[in-house]
Amino acid sequence: MDTEALRSFVRAAELGRLQHAAGELGVTQQAVSKRIAALERELEARLFTRSARGVELTLDGQALLPHARSIVAGVERAITAVRPGSRALRIDVLGLRSAQAVVLHDYWRAHPETNLDVVTLRVNDPRAVVAAVEAGDVDASFRTVTDPAALPPDVQMIHAFDSALELLVGPGHPLASARRLTPPQLRKHRIWVPGIAPRSEWAEFYDQLATDFDLRIDAAGPHFGDEVLLETLADSADVATLVGARDRYMWPTNHDLRRIPVVNPTLAYPLSLILPRTNPHPGLRKIITHLGSLPRLPETVWLPSWATTPRRGTPKGSRHVQ
Repeated sequence: MDTEALRSFVRAAELGRLQHAAGELGVTQQAVSKRIAALERELEARLFTRSARGVELTLDGQALLPHARSIVAGVERAITAVRPGSRALRIDVLGLRSAQAVVLHDYWRAHPETNLDVVTLRVNDPRAVVAAVEAGDVDASFRTVTDPAALPPDVQMIHAFDSALELLVGPGHPLASARRLTPPQLRKHRIWVPGIAPRSEWAEFYDQLATDFDLRIDAAGPHFGDEVLLETLADSADVATLVGARDRYMWPTNHDLRRIPVVNPTLAYPLSLILPRTNPHPGLRKIITHLGSLPRLPETVWLPSWATTPRRGTPKGSRHVQ
């Protein structure tokens, strides 16, 4: 079986667009299409459905993906064994516009010599991410296992940074003119976070947030993408959402959306880094040092009870002061 075809399949599955996969692989989009078509002929199965928005895995594609990842990772490990230090540092992030990706981009701009490969595994269950780290499919992942005792012995999890949340609203929302908001001011307002995945750490995060502050978190409906979410906010007088202060969102100027900091306490999402306990990729050391240099949140901060790193002697719980 052609390993380059498998590699093209894996990258297309992770990125959702053949053009993006081609860019990362350094080949043309036509070459990626031909490789995947050849793979589909060899397997006598259709691996993707195609649309104007990109590609999505079929059931056969979903079944093949973990095995293809394992094969590609095995090939990469074999190459690394012959040429130590030549492999890119591969880190999983939740999305290419997420705070984690923004932080990694800032690091790379300061250290452009870094051979860095930023990927999105497109899985919601953190246990699947742990398995990917354990298998060597990725060198590290910005995910959290809320029960660290469930981690296998050869995988560790360290605190990365805390991401302050902001309320994102359209111009017709009652809170649109506010410069800052406190959590009690969010009560009774619909905070729409579509597609919260069961068993994900963010599902537990929003459960605790809603309970602690009596907030109306609405997870109804599938998530059709950021563009649909932003358009809905722009047209609505009663829907808001929460986004990370470092998350990168772009929208047309006529949307006139407002990002409003939430303070007293600042609501923060704690981000962790999952990596091998022994023999981690040598490039991770500088990344971890960079994470430790990020500015701390200056105000009173709310964090969920499973935040793993003590904050200046504050007992573990749902409120910490930084």
